[in-house]
Amino acid sequence: MRWYAANARDLPWRRTTASAWAVLVSEVMLQQTPVARVLPAYEAWLARWPTPETLAAASPGDAVRQWGRLGYPRRALRLHAAAQVITERHGGDVPSSIDALLGLPGVGSYTAAAVASFAFGQRHPVLDTNVRRVLARMASGRQWPAPAVTAAETALARSLLPARPEVAARWSVAVMELGALVCTAARPRCGTCPVAAACAWRLAGSPPGPGRRGSQPYQGTDRQCRGTLLALLRDSGGPVPPARIDACWPDAAQRSRALASLVSDGLAEHHPHEGYALPAHPPAGHTHAPTGL
Repeated sequence: MRWYAANARDLPWRRTTASAWAVLVSEVMLQQTPVARVLPAYEAWLARWPTPETLAAASPGDAVRQWGRLGYPRRALRLHAAAQVITERHGGDVPSSIDALLGLPGVGSYTAAAVASFAFGQRHPVLDTNVRRVLARMASGRQWPAPAVTAAETALARSLLPARPEVAARWSVAVMELGALVCTAARPRCGTCPVAAACAWRLAGSPPGPGRRGSQPYQGTDRQCRGTLLALLRDSGGPVPPARIDACWPDAAQRSRALASLVSDGLAEHHPHEGYALPAHPPAGHTHAPTGL
């Protein structure tokens, strides 16, 4: 924590002026997305929708368009659906309890713990990728954590938390920052680590763990096709006619699969004789979107 006090980045969602809504927005945006990419999107999002009520009054398509090229655009729909639930069931205030947070669309165990800790100063284990890597190395002597969070890992994280909730919350973000800046995945800076002397992995000689799965190719994939089509819809003010859709991607079968997946995920609507557009309303039968990205 002394290291964190001297080295923490000045990120807007960590400031005392950040609302619980701002913390929730940041946590959703930071899922699988680097801080540098999130910062401008976060500022623009809160400038447009500073409260859950303001976002709830917008359309899902507005949220997807504002999300831009941040990636994993279903997160925009989840935030929009969460804003509706917060407005309708919680009087416009982000709830503080873990159970109520878990009841919000798109909020899983990590996000609920992070918001409860960082927005409300509660004592919960917050296990993001960085924290899991630090604890695997420091406490368990392994280079990498397990592919998915285990009960033993959660119990370990909880056992290490300081007793006072507000201190525990700060400790959690300090460990997160240590993983982001020092105990990194590719090139850990053990020589500057404040806990290197007690790190089980380092004391064991930094043995290599099982190889990690490499990143999947993107060029020419259904993911690229889907992203290209969504960008076309996002940049249009209304339905995009079939001819423009067809010209956007040459493979008809791949294009058809991508369009079907966009409609299925609630990211696009089909307008007969007009083409496709961003959603004006939540998908039928999905007034509040399910959890997930």
